[in-house]
Amino acid sequence: MRQRWGVIATVSVISFLSGGWLLQRGTAVGGNVYQQARLFDDVLGHVSAYYVDSLGETDLYQKATQGMLEQLKDPYSVLLTGDDYKALTEQTSGNYAGLGIQIDVRDGWITVVAPLPETPAERAGVQTGDQIIEVDGKSTEGWKNDEAVKALRGVAGSKVTLTVRRSGIPEPLKYPLTRAQIHVRSVPAGTMFEGNVGYISLNPVSETSAGELRQEITAMKRKGMKSLVLDLRFNPGGLLDQGVEVSDLFLDSKQEIVSTRGRARGATKQFFDDARQTWPELPIVVLVNEGTASAAEIIAGALQDHDRAVVVGTPTFGKGLVQTLFPLGEGVALKLTTARWFTPSGRTIQRIVESEEEQAEQAALEASDTLLGEPDPSASDSAIRARPVFRTGSGRVVRGGGGIVPDIVIRADTLTEGEREFAKALGTNLPQYRDVLTGFALEQKATKKVTSETFTVTPEMRQQVFQRLSAKGVKLTPEEFAQGARLIDEQLGYEIARYAFGRPAEIRRRVGEDRQVQTALGLLRQAQSPKELLGLAVTARNPEPARN
Repeated sequence: MRQRWGVIATVSVISFLSGGWLLQRGTAVGGNVYQQARLFDDVLGHVSAYYVDSLGETDLYQKATQGMLEQLKDPYSVLLTGDDYKALTEQTSGNYAGLGIQIDVRDGWITVVAPLPETPAERAGVQTGDQIIEVDGKSTEGWKNDEAVKALRGVAGSKVTLTVRRSGIPEPLKYPLTRAQIHVRSVPAGTMFEGNVGYISLNPVSETSAGELRQEITAMKRKGMKSLVLDLRFNPGGLLDQGVEVSDLFLDSKQEIVSTRGRARGATKQFFDDARQTWPELPIVVLVNEGTASAAEIIAGALQDHDRAVVVGTPTFGKGLVQTLFPLGEGVALKLTTARWFTPSGRTIQRIVESEEEQAEQAALEASDTLLGEPDPSASDSAIRARPVFRTGSGRVVRGGGGIVPDIVIRADTLTEGEREFAKALGTNLPQYRDVLTGFALEQKATKKVTSETFTVTPEMRQQVFQRLSAKGVKLTPEEFAQGARLIDEQLGYEIARYAFGRPAEIRRRVGEDRQVQTALGLLRQAQSPKELLGLAVTARNPEPARN
């Protein structure tokens, strides 16, 4: 009996405490911030003491923090720790400690895509196409990209030995290397095309972008560049201040570049150009697409609104939310959305989405990379015409509604029905397909059968790809394979150019088959000044009606 009353007493105490908390919760839900804080502490205490599974208070606080950020329904507001924090730092600064090698997994081995200039790997003689088969004596067979990155990077000054297999050399090569601080340029070396048209890409917008871009344009001007294609396609953005500084290179003093509007003090402000532009006579075409986002959209929008450049491509991603980074301790930071961006004409860069599902889908587009490229519905003519109208400094019509709508909409080549059938038949064998292309390209490099970067992919080369796929167990009928002939020739051509002649050769080959770049080159070869270029753009967007 005494034991029974003890149990009843215990239950009564718990019920009393629970009832008291429930009563308190009823008064606190609509109460002030102090009551809400008391409520939170009470919930935390009860979960810690009575929840069926044991949870430490540290774990509970962490879950509460994550839950609070998730309830903001903003995929860009996150708590960064560990590798995520490190990755953001590397992306925005372009700096890391390692060897300076671009790598990819091919046929189960870590393959060198390219050594970066002026790095330990390049100075030691590591070459494009080398297979890294051991790191400090440990086999790399079957490694994933992230495993290789972790093994190759480390503290600056630390040592590592790579064992490399090179096509045409029977014995493996050993490279004892010392890791160093590596800077990945956001502006690689530019390319000059016929008519003294320069081509420069910028990706991403990092803390040295403006200086690197100024340096590259200056160098190409010395080589005779008279007009410029600035490629911002697939640029995910980056730092606001660098987006402003890059725009500053092309605009005049006191011209607005971008404005931010937020709730907190200091979040609403305007950013203006500080000095006169350096190259006022330089006609510029800016290339954008659905992968152009954030700070890259600031650049495109500012140059378009001030009639400084013609924008060509497809509507941009529409990420117009400002994230501020709040360091919260060693290796921990809060990335929080604090404002929205607007172009000088008043257009919001942030694309409006109707639901959480659409918002998540929009964010996921940043990381998409597939063989099949689906057209963006927002790039259709009817969707563009439905967008609100804004006007540039000279009165030209530009479209709002989120993102940057190009002056001339040129959609990238899409796959034919036959090529889609080939890709569908290939299915999950895409890695084997890529392995075959790279293996074949490495053989061409070793045997030196291809002697010029302008080579033609022959039917015999394509047949070799088919036979090697079959040898790897990829089941494709001759008819299915034949449907993808154009696509295969294109991708095999890029792969051979990369491994036999280097990344610049691959870029030149890609540009030659790129409708958007070719449109830009065509405009710039006709324009002698920025004003003439704008006139050509208006004509290209509004061609005269056909006459009978």
